[in-house]
Amino acid sequence: MKPADININLIESYFKLLKKLSPNHKLDLIAKLSESMKTTKTTENDLLQSLYGSFISEQSADELKKARTFNRKRASL
Repeated sequence: MKPADININLIESYFKLLKKLSPNHKLDLIAKLSESMKTTKTTENDLLQSLYGSFISEQSADELKKARTFNRKRASL
């Protein structure tokens, strides 16, 4: 199935769900969709940069690396 076909099927599914809404709710939805199109698109890089500094820890990077390594010894059979 082509991506375009998937999008068309998705749109049809949404339409079937939304056609039961009242006219006022449909207008509200149209307004929200229109407003969402006016905002600037965020790139994947912007999303990653927004996470910068979000993890706060008292441990240093080296301590965190040591904590995630496993020091298991295999048991002989």
